[in-house]
Amino acid sequence: MNVLFLCTGNSCRSLISEAVFNHLAPAGWRASSAGSRPTGTLNAKALALLAGKGISTVGYYSKSWDALPLTPDIVVTVCASAAGETCPAYLGPVLRAHWGVDDPSHVIGTEEDIDAAFEIAYATLRARIEAFLALPLDVLKDDKARLKGELDRIGHLRPGVA
Repeated sequence: MNVLFLCTGNSCRSLISEAVFNHLAPAGWRASSAGSRPTGTLNAKALALLAGKGISTVGYYSKSWDALPLTPDIVVTVCASAAGETCPAYLGPVLRAHWGVDDPSHVIGTEEDIDAAFEIAYATLRARIEAFLALPLDVLKDDKARLKGELDRIGHLRPGVA
């Protein structure tokens, strides 16, 4: 099963999602990330955060959804549409879910404020990915409606809240 984490720039939230998912995923499940308008570079703070958590980003790069090597089975948008961002709409025939997360790279403030925003984004995405991977995936992969419902429910989870 292939999961695509999608946002506009593919430099921060989708990168974090891809790296965390691949770090935790069982055999046979793989994530990639892409953007509708990729920045072409990965966010240095996101890379440092992942390295600090022991999560590899070797081989990752900011890329367009036009450059995907294969069609994903599931697309999860991670932009924060409630914050006024425009979420890209993936147009392939796939299962879609939205897990909006505020972009920590847009936070203005002290270094502590910015670091806290990155930690919140990471914790939110990790909690959602852990919840996704805790589902009975062997059963749900053949029940798309139920899987969609679970993915939508997970999109509302906050760290430390079930």
